[in-house]
Amino acid sequence: MDRAALFDVDGTLADTNHLHVTAWWEALRQAGHHVPMHAVHRAIGLPGEDLLGHLLGEDRDRSADARISAAHDTLYATYFDRLAAFDSAAELLRTLSRAGWKVLLVTSAKDRELSALRAAVDADDALTATSTSDDVAEGKPAPEPVRHALDLAGVPAGRAVFVGDTVWDMEAAVRAGVTCVGLLCGGIPRADLEGAGAAAVYDDPADLLARLDRSPLATPGPGQPA
Repeated sequence: MDRAALFDVDGTLADTNHLHVTAWWEALRQAGHHVPMHAVHRAIGLPGEDLLGHLLGEDRDRSADARISAAHDTLYATYFDRLAAFDSAAELLRTLSRAGWKVLLVTSAKDRELSALRAAVDADDALTATSTSDDVAEGKPAPEPVRHALDLAGVPAGRAVFVGDTVWDMEAAVRAGVTCVGLLCGGIPRADLEGAGAAAVYDDPADLLARLDRSPLATPGPGQPA
């Protein structure tokens, strides 16, 4: 029976979270909002509208939202040709694919941004499909992006593992009934990831790959159910 390995991208496979922090901080500053960078960092991983609601409040003047998001997108796009994957990110995806896992990306990134991220990770040959926030009515931490990925994979929640770096990733996976694994390379503390439901936490893709046979993504051995 098929299994699905679902991966967030920003901060999980690609070292981009702090670039997003800088881009959102500057976009907010240009709009007259002075938000501490640490607060922006904690909101990374949310879709743009939800991120602004989290940082500025739901009772804000929403007429500026589109302008702030567009400014973020423009600022972040200046990094596209320099985006870097974490060490062993591509090897991790290919190792899982060779072991029979369906590998899917579950991301809030928009199409042009996702193309740049996929180029940085450089493991399209290992991917089964990609689920973005554009495919669903609600982004993470709602469970819809994870459920959509499960539908694309044709795999039930109990046969899937989600790997991410934010509390929003963990919450979305838990709400979808999927085992979740946290990575520290996005900058969120271990205690926060575990508190949000992470079944296991690793430093980065290289650490997860090195300990794969003892992780929730372990391949069953002889005589064990696949």
